[in-house]
Amino acid sequence: VQLVESGGGSVQAGGSLRLSCVASGLTYSGICMGWFRQAPGKEREGVAHIKSGGRASYEEPVKGRFTVSKDNATNTLYLQMTSLKPEDTAMYYCAADYGCQGIYGYWGQGTQVTVSS
Repeated sequence: VQLVESGGGSVQAGGSLRLSCVASGLTYSGICMGWFRQAPGKEREGVAHIKSGGRASYEEPVKGRFTVSKDNATNTLYLQMTSLKPEDTAMYYCAADYGCQGIYGYWGQGTQVTVSS
């Protein structure tokens, strides 16, 4: 199983980015997926999660600004980020939860998002 994120970069506050996560060795159609982030000196935190059936949930800091989606045909997970804030600066990771029990056993290598004020 391999998860590869892309789409990170540097933007100014208020800008947008779309992250992608392409999987090999698994199919998104039957598992749950999530986006996480870790800022320097901070613990990793959840950002958004999407069930196998497509139902999405978001952590409070990103509600109304971020949208998670997936394309089962291409095994691609997306995170559309809008109205970005400096506090969104972090390394972003996608992860797979086979049993949809909140246990993410597979992780990508991460993509850096930097938001300047």
